[in-house]
Amino acid sequence: MIVSFRPIVKTLVWGSENWVLSGVPGSESVVAEGPLAGKTLPEVYGGEFPLLVKFIDARRDLSIQVHPNDELARVRHGCKGKTEMWYVTGADAGAQLLSGFSRQITPAEYERLVAEDRIVEALARHEVHEGDVFFLPAGRVHAIGGGCRLAEIQQTSDITYRIYDYGRPGLDGKPRPLHTEQARDAIDFTPYPDYRTHYPDPRPGERVPLVHCPQFCTDLLDADSALSVVPIPGCGFLVAVCLSGSVRLENDGSAVLKAGCAALALGSGHLDISALEPDTRLLLSWVP
Repeated sequence: MIVSFRPIVKTLVWGSENWVLSGVPGSESVVAEGPLAGKTLPEVYGGEFPLLVKFIDARRDLSIQVHPNDELARVRHGCKGKTEMWYVTGADAGAQLLSGFSRQITPAEYERLVAEDRIVEALARHEVHEGDVFFLPAGRVHAIGGGCRLAEIQQTSDITYRIYDYGRPGLDGKPRPLHTEQARDAIDFTPYPDYRTHYPDPRPGERVPLVHCPQFCTDLLDADSALSVVPIPGCGFLVAVCLSGSVRLENDGSAVLKAGCAALALGSGHLDISALEPDTRLLLSWVP
């Protein structure tokens, strides 16, 4: 069974997010058409859906933030943590994002840099282009820069600890709250030599692994006019996210998926994918 959903567009102080697949309480995706039209994602799936998929359009810099891991989120909030990944779908010339530390700092130095509005100085800055991929395990400090457009796949969690927000007000005109102390306990202070995910150029019809971690797996599929047959994993679902072009999906029903949209294949067997346009590219995600 293939299910498509109505998008949920959120306007924020820095730009917008298009939630194309969400089971987050209060922001549940609703089936767009077919016999299940009007039902929510948790109703269709039969419980909490483990992944949240967004398309993000950052017109201004996002706040510097971090997310807790599962253990810390469970203790503090009674929910799961937030590990995520980004696939850059487009970027203005010179657009950048922040991911990880550029050097070793201590928790005490972190607090001092935040108090002095200098935390950016300790973060690794990356110029980005279409096709760049970043994996962000819970605990990694990060921020999307203005001019970046990307697809985000993450655990179903909306827990964010905001570290620095450039002193700007929110949409209500009031300063957005910061979570300096909560963030300190969640941060992985280890600096790493490379924060990008490197992968080979995909060949038409072949899947390229991007992120395989305990929380989720994501492959890249460069589709062509030929049929790609993708097994549905043992978890019983496969999420297809269209990055460019358009495809026809078939598995006990069919749907056309356009760029900037996602669909959910439920059940067993396999998902048949046929590109309807040249240069069609998909992300395929599931939970191991």
